[in-house]
Amino acid sequence: MEQSLLLRAAIFGGIIAFSVSSHWANAEDMPPIDTVKIEAATGLKGSFNKEENVFKVSKPRADVAIRVDGWQMPPFMGLTSWAAFTPGHDGQTMMMGDTVLFEDEVNPVMSAALDSGLEVTALHNHFFFDEPKVYFIHIGGMGDAGKLAEGVKRVYDKIAEIRAAQSEPQKAFGVGKIGSPNSILPEPLETILGVKGQAKDGMFKIVIGRPATMHGMPVGKEMGVNTWAAFAGTNDEAVVDGDFAMTENELQTVLKAMRKEGVNIVAIHHHMSQEEPRILFLHYWAKGKAAALAQALKAVLEAQAVVAK
Repeated sequence: MEQSLLLRAAIFGGIIAFSVSSHWANAEDMPPIDTVKIEAATGLKGSFNKEENVFKVSKPRADVAIRVDGWQMPPFMGLTSWAAFTPGHDGQTMMMGDTVLFEDEVNPVMSAALDSGLEVTALHNHFFFDEPKVYFIHIGGMGDAGKLAEGVKRVYDKIAEIRAAQSEPQKAFGVGKIGSPNSILPEPLETILGVKGQAKDGMFKIVIGRPATMHGMPVGKEMGVNTWAAFAGTNDEAVVDGDFAMTENELQTVLKAMRKEGVNIVAIHHHMSQEEPRILFLHYWAKGKAAALAQALKAVLEAQAVVAK
């Protein structure tokens, strides 16, 4: 049995090695990366991996002490922002990166990335019991190396700007109160959103399903493939939180629409595997007048619908 497992591992390893070597051999035929332009635009020195034809710049997050599980964590252990560049098709450059952020940086930095023409592809945590809480935004893009690098620089500059204004990360979203007791009127929100909802104890919630399949079986609203919004507080001092279900093609449009409307994004991830089409989920939080929040969500839903057609 042990010999059989070793043989299988050797065969599998050989297949992987052949596949990887073949892939990087093709990479050698791609045009060179303009490393000078990238370093000039980002203001960072990078390193070049000749085998993979990738140029990477990095920025350790050392401006604020971060403790994980009670231990002060060095940036080397996973607290370093980076952006990697490799040649793409038709003379373009592909960029992918990961950015270390605190809670009060996430949404301003996301706006900076989107406004610079970059894509935001994920937002999540990498640790438990971290103080202050640390999040990671994954970014990407395809185009001119200099333009992509300038976008990365704007992301890093926005982080520096926020920390220069306040050295310690904030512990709340900032302006706006959540009124009490809960007394949201459902009818105006149903009229704005065009969806009938559920009222409970002064709160209000709508759920919009979308069709998909998993393992050849249909799934939809009740199985969790849905967009929802829940309102609490008062009509003048409300909060809304919820989840948007999106295809990959809809993600950037929804992100841009949400940030334009001042909605805070708190997670981007998947809930399932083997689904068709692939569905991503975006969790959000916003405060304000209930009617204004509903109008903001309506604008996002309309922007999503245009892409979904």
